[in-house]
Amino acid sequence: MFRFLLSAGLASTLLVSPTTVATQAGKAAAPVLVIDTAKGIIEVELSPADAPKSVAHIIELANKSFYRGQRFHWVKPGVIQFGDPLSRDLTKQNEWGAGGSGVRMANKPLGVAEVSKKPFVRGTVGLAYRSDRKAETADSQIFILTAPNPNMVGKYTQIGKVTKGMNIADKVEAHDVIKNVTVR
Repeated sequence: MFRFLLSAGLASTLLVSPTTVATQAGKAAAPVLVIDTAKGIIEVELSPADAPKSVAHIIELANKSFYRGQRFHWVKPGVIQFGDPLSRDLTKQNEWGAGGSGVRMANKPLGVAEVSKKPFVRGTVGLAYRSDRKAETADSQIFILTAPNPNMVGKYTQIGKVTKGMNIADKVEAHDVIKNVTVR
């Protein structure tokens, strides 16, 4: 009897396993942006399928430690933002929000923005750009929504969503330091 149960159990495992393995193998894990802040870690599951050029650009910047030592320079009800290298210098606070990665030349757009039609819900992560510019000029500045914002649909690029640390994002204050941003 034991041999029959063992054989039946093994056979059912073999029947289920190939499908399960194929499903797991067919779905590659999305890259995760790890934002290490003074208050804790925020993890963002990136969406390369939705914004391939934008996600690739942010991954490239993170891999170069571009965000290390920057500050959250824009903290308002419903949104926090970082990604301006000028925010490392407290004497340039009046310029914060104007800086970028330097990849863009003068007023020529970087051209990586892929505007999203998805809802902008709490935890949405996207690329910011100056209000007097077009979405295609989005570069290194990243926002995290701490509240939904339906007015952003069709105007901004979504690069991912917060999967861990939303409680940390809720605690972020202006001038909080980003220790580093990495990708795993």
